[in-house]
Amino acid sequence: MIAEAGHYALVLALGLALIQSIVPLIGARLRDDALMNVARSTALAQLLFVGASFVALVMLHVNSDFSVANVYENSHSMKPLLYKITGVWGNHEGSMLLWVSILALFGGLVAAFGNNLPLSLRAHVLAVQAWIASAFYLFILVTSNPFLRIANPPIEGRDLNPVLQDIGLAVHPPMLYLGYVGFSISFSFAIAALMEGRIDAAWARWVRPWTLVAWIFLTLGIAMGSYWAYYELGWGGWWFWDPVENASLMPWLAGTALLHSALVMEKRNALKVWTILLSILSFSLSLLGTFLVRSGVITSVHAFATDPTRGVFILLILCLFIGGSLSLFAGRATSLKQGGLFAPISREGALVLNNLLLTVACAVVLFGTLYPLAMEMLADFKMSVGAPFYNLTFAPLFALLLLAVPFGPMLAWKRGDLLGVTQRLLAAGIAGLVAVAIAWGWASGGATLAPLAIGLGVFVIAGAVTDLVERTGFVRLPFATVLHRARGLPRSAWGTAFAHAGLGVALIGIVCETTWNSEYIATMKQNEVAHIAGYDVKLDGLFQRQGPNYREMIAEFNVSRDGEALSVMTPSKRSFTTRGSSTTEAALLTRGASQLYISLGDATAEGAIAVRIYHKPLVLLIWWGPVLMALGGVLSLSDRRLRVGAPKPARAKQRLQPAE
Repeated sequence: MIAEAGHYALVLALGLALIQSIVPLIGARLRDDALMNVARSTALAQLLFVGASFVALVMLHVNSDFSVANVYENSHSMKPLLYKITGVWGNHEGSMLLWVSILALFGGLVAAFGNNLPLSLRAHVLAVQAWIASAFYLFILVTSNPFLRIANPPIEGRDLNPVLQDIGLAVHPPMLYLGYVGFSISFSFAIAALMEGRIDAAWARWVRPWTLVAWIFLTLGIAMGSYWAYYELGWGGWWFWDPVENASLMPWLAGTALLHSALVMEKRNALKVWTILLSILSFSLSLLGTFLVRSGVITSVHAFATDPTRGVFILLILCLFIGGSLSLFAGRATSLKQGGLFAPISREGALVLNNLLLTVACAVVLFGTLYPLAMEMLADFKMSVGAPFYNLTFAPLFALLLLAVPFGPMLAWKRGDLLGVTQRLLAAGIAGLVAVAIAWGWASGGATLAPLAIGLGVFVIAGAVTDLVERTGFVRLPFATVLHRARGLPRSAWGTAFAHAGLGVALIGIVCETTWNSEYIATMKQNEVAHIAGYDVKLDGLFQRQGPNYREMIAEFNVSRDGEALSVMTPSKRSFTTRGSSTTEAALLTRGASQLYISLGDATAEGAIAVRIYHKPLVLLIWWGPVLMALGGVLSLSDRRLRVGAPKPARAKQRLQPAE
């Protein structure tokens, strides 16, 4: 009965979404408050029913109900409880149910916390959300029903893909989906504004917190996915320019541009058309990522579905929402009035440059992702676009962006003083040059441009610190005054500094890992010692262990440096008999921000085993940077001026008036 209850709850959610997509629009046309308020109640009810449907699927997996096809295909009775739960979204049907559940969650949040929105705008936003939800509910019910029964239930399940039986799966997909689907709110706000024909600074103020929430989760989701691929797949890399990796990067680039563009619109009532377009494109790129994963047009560890019917259905959804929204934009954009003017050298100008570089970089990634697919479909010619292409195209654009990042926050609105800002950034520039000299003197071999890139990363970090120093008066004012000014500084200013510094931290990690990474690949026997980057890695032996649903071969390595024992590392290979496949579990030894990485290959008949050993200097900075960026986003989100439902100034003044 649980499966049937989950299925009917999903059908009821579809019915509510259809009501939500029509009735509030009629109310807005008739200016009927009661009909417009239907959007709020149906959005909350829809969240309740789709949440019940998702909980039902989780219960089926936890109970190992193999009469349900989704559970049979993706679970096993001996699988640990954690992986039974995370396995719910480790497959196409379950992950799509998670997708629409998060979509309903965002709609419910707007309904619950959007009381400061004009009633008509809220009705339009929730109606657009319901259009999206209705399309995906239909997609799930028609092509990807997770509650289908098996006529003759088997005794045991086929187990989940072994690669996905990892704690990273519990974190990476939900965070990524919160980012992907979160941009639907920006999209809905844009379409609602175009339908109403009213777009102003207040609109930008309402949309920014939702965009920021999506951006934070997408940043963390991409970082978690990168780290998961790094330690789980056993290849030692953290980014492969895989089409699905690119599909997550593109909405992040567009969303980052949208955050900065919305800031200009809020402060100066400018860039209205551009901001609306970015709101549409950010979610459109998220839909494109959904299509790439679900359509079967690519082969990837990320890809779930290979059924062409599903691909055609999602392609229709893609054409409907992207084509429809861009058509509406084209029809209404010319009627939008532009806001205040500004000089090229100003904070607005710096943010426009930021938008230009981010969107061109996004276009480069889009071209590199879709061009091989187009060539294969149109000319039956297989080709791949990898790191060399992106190093020549994407990297220079991002280097220019990072060079401009420290200048933006320090320029004045409307008209700035570039020479004055350059003088204030002199210390940051000197810090960058010192870092270049140190890297040049310390490095032995590697890319010539690597020290320059490290200097650029240090310049970005020092620029963020300089901005805070300038705002607080550090050094030139008494400490008590500095502390008072630091406390009074808007949290968004702290958030900006943290986010920009995170970019510099990540850049330093990327350059150090890719340039000075050491590698040792060999077949080792017991008691053999590998020497890498000053470490001595000795293979002590191999032994077998039985896991809950796998057989594991473990290698034990003793690691020492200069005769001092440091740690024992135990990489392994796991064989899953149910699936007939195996996984490589790498072992990591962290020393500061650097890591020693060991993964195993195949064993030989003589008792030796193939081993890959890497030393990755400062590799953890690659992920510390995005965490710092996300922390900056959280600080900005906590700023009262960006908080959803913040009290209006008039009300605040009323509270301050003494009672008579």
